[in-house]
Amino acid sequence: MESSELESDILRRVRALLRELDGHHPSCQSDRDPSLSELPCPGSPFSGMLRWTLHKNIEQNPSTSCVLVRILVKELERAERGDLRHYIIPLLHTLMYTLIQAPCIPDELCARVYDFCKRLLTLPKPFCTIGLDYASRLQVERTAPGTLYQRMVISEQSLRSAPFPYQEKIFIFADPELLPEAICNALVTDTEAAQVSQSPRGCMSCVVTHALQAALGDTCDIHGLRARLQALAPGDVEHWFQQVVVAVEGAASEGGSDRGQHTARLERIYHGLLGSLPTGNAPQEGLQGTPLPNPNISFHLWTEDEQLWKELVLFLRPLSQSCEPDCLGQELDPTEMQDILAGCGCCEQSRFSVLSTDSGIERDLPAQDEPCAADTEPSRLHRKGGIKKKLSPLDSVALLQAGSAVPAGKPPGKLPRGAGTAPQPLAPLQRRHTARVMLLGDDRILGRLAQAFHSLRKREARRVFLTPRLDLQFYHIPVLPGHPSAAADAAGPEGLCEVAGYLGRADPWYESNINTLCHMIPKLASMPSSPSRALVTDLFLTDVIAYYARMGTQPVCFQVHFVKVLFRDPAQDPAEDVFLTELLTQVQDSPSHRELSTTKRKSSLDGPGIDLTVTYRKVVLSDRHKELALALRSTGLLMKAIPAEEDEGLGCLSVTITEIIRINNLAGRSFSAVANRFKAQTVKIRSPEQRPFMVQLDKDSRRTYRDVIGLEVSPCLEPSYCLQKTKNMKFNLHKTEDMGLVKYLPKSLLLPINTFAGVIQ
Repeated sequence: MESSELESDILRRVRALLRELDGHHPSCQSDRDPSLSELPCPGSPFSGMLRWTLHKNIEQNPSTSCVLVRILVKELERAERGDLRHYIIPLLHTLMYTLIQAPCIPDELCARVYDFCKRLLTLPKPFCTIGLDYASRLQVERTAPGTLYQRMVISEQSLRSAPFPYQEKIFIFADPELLPEAICNALVTDTEAAQVSQSPRGCMSCVVTHALQAALGDTCDIHGLRARLQALAPGDVEHWFQQVVVAVEGAASEGGSDRGQHTARLERIYHGLLGSLPTGNAPQEGLQGTPLPNPNISFHLWTEDEQLWKELVLFLRPLSQSCEPDCLGQELDPTEMQDILAGCGCCEQSRFSVLSTDSGIERDLPAQDEPCAADTEPSRLHRKGGIKKKLSPLDSVALLQAGSAVPAGKPPGKLPRGAGTAPQPLAPLQRRHTARVMLLGDDRILGRLAQAFHSLRKREARRVFLTPRLDLQFYHIPVLPGHPSAAADAAGPEGLCEVAGYLGRADPWYESNINTLCHMIPKLASMPSSPSRALVTDLFLTDVIAYYARMGTQPVCFQVHFVKVLFRDPAQDPAEDVFLTELLTQVQDSPSHRELSTTKRKSSLDGPGIDLTVTYRKVVLSDRHKELALALRSTGLLMKAIPAEEDEGLGCLSVTITEIIRINNLAGRSFSAVANRFKAQTVKIRSPEQRPFMVQLDKDSRRTYRDVIGLEVSPCLEPSYCLQKTKNMKFNLHKTEDMGLVKYLPKSLLLPINTFAGVIQ
C-alpha cells in the first residue's frame, strides 16, 4: 500500500472514531470498514470496535505508527482551534497508547505532542490533569525512549527489577449469584487463555528488544536480536534484561541527561548481546514492532464478604518480602491507637488480640502441675515446650505487619512509648504498588463493593496495613445477566446499570469503549466453542479490559450513604449498613393475627399504605442547614443517589415518596397516589403506629430488611476521620469544631470508579 493511500486509510479510521463521539451511528456512514464485517457487534456494528481495530492494524504493521501519530497530532490541533473539546481526551489516549507500543517515534513528533499537553494546563479539569500526566511521561520518554513500555511490562508482569520495583495486578470480580454460570465460565476461560502464552523469559525478551530498537531505530537487527535471545539460557536473558533496565531507568531518572549518551550506552549492550554475530547489516524491512504482553489478570468469583481484602493482602505480602524496604510503608506502633480505638463508635468491629495470660515460663506455673526447680537452680528460667501452630497469613493483622519489610536503618524491635529515647525519623514514603479491581456486573455488585470498601476503610482506620503500601484503583464494566430475574423485571435493563449510564454520560470515551460491553459479553459467552469465538474473545475482550485498566486513570467519586435500620422488635439491635445507588421501602403485608382485624378496619378508613413521619435536611444552593418535616400516608419511597441528568451533582439523595391522598366526593371516598419529590442530604423516617415496612438496598434482594419501623440515612463518614475526631474530642472536651489533623482529612467516604476522562465540565 502506497504512503498516500495508507495515510488516507488511517485518516478515514480516525474520522470515523470522531463521528462516533458525535453520536452518529457508524452504519450510516458510507465509508464502512470491510474488515469489521465479520466481527460480532451487538447493538451497533461499530460499538467499541473502532479504537480496537485501529490499534490492531498498527500492531500488525508497526511501521505505520508514525503516520498514525502524525494524523492524531493534526486532529488534536484542529480540535484545539475549533474548540471541540470532546475530541481531545479520546484522541490523546489513542495517541499515547500508540506511542507506548510504537517501535520508534521521531523526536519532533514527541515534541509536538509534549507542547500540546503543556497547552492543556490552561484548561479546567480533567484536561489539565491528563495533560500534566502525559507531559511528564513524554518528557521521560524523550530522554530515554522505551521507558514507558519497559515500566508497563515490568509492573504488569511482576518482573524483579531493583531500579523499578513497583508492581501491579488486575483483579476481576464477578458475583456468581448475579451472573449466569456460562458468563463466569467464559470469562475464566478467556482470562486464563490470555496468560498461557506468556512467560517471564518472553516478557524480558520483549523489554530488551523494544528498548534497543527504540534507541537504535533502523540500525537494530531485530530478527538477529530475537534469535539471539531465543538461543540464550533463561539466566542469561535475565542478565541482559537487568542491564537494559539499569541503563534505561538511569537515563530516565537523570532527567536532563544527553540522549546521545543513552543511545551509546544501549548500543554497547546491543553489541555485547549479539556477540560474534555480524552487526550493522540489519535487513531493510522497516521497523518491526514488539507486542505488548497482556497484563497479569486474575478472575475471582465473589463468594465471601472479606474476599476482596484477603486477595489484596495475599498480593501484597510477597511484594513486601521481595522488594526494597524503602519502597513500602513503615511499620506501625500498635500502642499508638489503643487508647483511642474504644471511643470510635463508627468503627465498631471485632478486634484481633495478641495478648496472652500464659507466659510459658515454668516458674510461673502452679506448683501442682510441675515439680518446682527453684531449690536447685533458682536463677535459671526454662520455657515449657509447646505445639507450634502454622498460621495462615490472614489469621491476624499483627502477623501481617510483622511480615512487611522493615524500613532501612530501623531496628526490628521497638521500645515502648515513653522509654526516654527519641523516635527515629521514618524513611520517606515512595511510590506504592497498584491493585486494579475491576467489577463485572450491574449496580448490585457495586453496592456490594461499597460494603467491602467501607469495611476495608474501617479496618485500615484501626490498624493501617494496605493504605501506605497499595494504590487501590476501582473499575466497572457493566454486564447484564443473560436470564431475566425479579430485579431485572422490576428495574429494567437501564435501571440495573445506572452507575454505568452516569459514567457514560460524563465520559463519552467510556460510553464508546466500555458500556458497549454490557450486551456483548453475554453474547460472546453464548457463542459455541470454536476458533472464531477464541479469536474474538482473545483479541477483543482481553484487549479492551487491558486498555481500560491502562488508560482509565481519572476517578469519578460516588458518595457512599450510611443507613441505620430500626426494627419492630425492641430486643433486636439496630442494623447498620451502607448503599451506593438506591434505597427502596415498601409496605410489608404481614401483620400479626392479633392486629389483623384492627389493621383492616383502619385501612378501610385511611386508605392503603401506612402513616410515616419524614424529617430531612433539604439541599439548598447556599449550603445552609434547612430541616423540614412531613407527616403523610405512603405505600413506599425510593431514595436514589445516582443523578438522572448529567448536570446534576453527586452527593445528594433524590427522594420520591408515593403519598396517598384521600378524596371526598359525592360518590363517596376515594384515594389517589401522588409522587412527592425532593432532594435531601439526610433523611429520618418513623412509623408512629409501629406498622412494619421492608427496606431493600442497591436493588439487591439479598440485602433486604423486614419488620422495620424506622431508618436514618446520611452521608457515610470516612472511618479515619471519625477516629481522629474522637481522639481530638478526648483531649478537647469543649471543642465541637474540627481541629488539628481532622481539618485536613476527607470527611465523607467516597467510592472512586475510574474512567478515561472523569467528569468533563
